[in-house]
Amino acid sequence: MNQTTTKKPFRIRFWLVAIIILAIYLWSFLGIKFEGLTENAGRDFAAILRGLFNPDWGFVYMPEGEDLIRGLLDTLAISIIGTFISAFLCVPFAFWAANNMSRFRWVSGSGKFMLSFIRTFPEIIMAIIFIKAVGPGAYAGVLALGLHSIGMLGKLYSEAIENLDLGPTEALTACGANRLQVLWFAVIPQVLPHFFSFALYRFEINIRSASILGLIGAGGIGAPLILALEARAWNRVGVILLGIIVMVTIIDIISSAIRKRLV
Repeated sequence: MNQTTTKKPFRIRFWLVAIIILAIYLWSFLGIKFEGLTENAGRDFAAILRGLFNPDWGFVYMPEGEDLIRGLLDTLAISIIGTFISAFLCVPFAFWAANNMSRFRWVSGSGKFMLSFIRTFPEIIMAIIFIKAVGPGAYAGVLALGLHSIGMLGKLYSEAIENLDLGPTEALTACGANRLQVLWFAVIPQVLPHFFSFALYRFEINIRSASILGLIGAGGIGAPLILALEARAWNRVGVILLGIIVMVTIIDIISSAIRKRLV
């Protein structure tokens, strides 16, 4: 068969998909009602830029009250504890959802459904629910991050379990080992480095999420950020955003270095 003839159906499918995607984008933009800029848009935008590029360095540390360092440490603590909770609680769900851990398809299917159900609720929705239950503060943020992360970490953990080498498990089973011994000596040593790597990856995400949860009263740096935004104190907004950027960058570098050594 001619190579040109083989590529022709592929080109037709490619351009057909491209046209459909372009049509969807055009339809989406046409549905947006743009009524123009406000009269003070230019002045407000200039004020925002001036504030962001002239941070309030005095907010970095304030001995008498809330400051940037305390807010960032609070955010860091929320993300660490939330990740720690979810990293342990999701392990049973991961083994439940793994296809190679049960002979019955409906068992792993129900586990996957449960993890998908947990992932359905965003962190902000869970934070609002926990704020109503336990009150505003870091405790609500920890519970929201910990519960929401179970869904994603459980999915990643279950995929690591499904990809493990079955040779050691079969060897131990042939030697007469029971199910618990097979799990402890053949399964866990293989999946543990992946579990740590996924937990660190989720920790990076939780750092960003914890910053956002503070906007609704779930503790962290988001609380002073929303207050500065409402007061239009753009110089304070600038130093808070700069602090978040520095913290997230440092955490990403450290986490990436650790994950490279683990896997």
